[in-house]
Amino acid sequence: MKIKLLAIGKTDNKQLVQLIDAYQNRLKHYIKFELTIIPDIKNVKHLSEIQQKEKEGALILSKLQNTDHLVLLDDKGTHFTSIEFSQYLQKKMNAGIKQLVLVIGGPYGFSEAIYKKSIGKISLSKMTFSHQMIRLFIIEQLYRGFTILKNEPYHHE
Repeated sequence: MKIKLLAIGKTDNKQLVQLIDAYQNRLKHYIKFELTIIPDIKNVKHLSEIQQKEKEGALILSKLQNTDHLVLLDDKGTHFTSIEFSQYLQKKMNAGIKQLVLVIGGPYGFSEAIYKKSIGKISLSKMTFSHQMIRLFIIEQLYRGFTILKNEPYHHE
């Protein structure tokens, strides 16, 4: 299985970029992983929230293949402990999924087309975090999940 993380907009904080890079490098020892950044929509001041979500949604859909399993990082998604998340990953691998695509949406969330295409939603917290920080959090949790599956000493319970 390959995991792809799609995110809207670049990360402009250099410290976050360094941490994201560090965890991506660690994660690549366990699974094929790709972070794809979708450029911010231009002239958003002239767009409604719905129009912005639809434009972002079209860009997200353009990055997907028919066989992709699309899972949204959404505040209304399923909450997991780190161990439960590792079990979720194991189930996806056991199911023979070619590519699991996790998506971090824009500031207003996702379009209806994206919700309809997705097979599930995951929430990392009931709190709100910046879209840039969520990138680090999900990549770290993916790394943690695989160290749990390999019974390595990174995670302490």
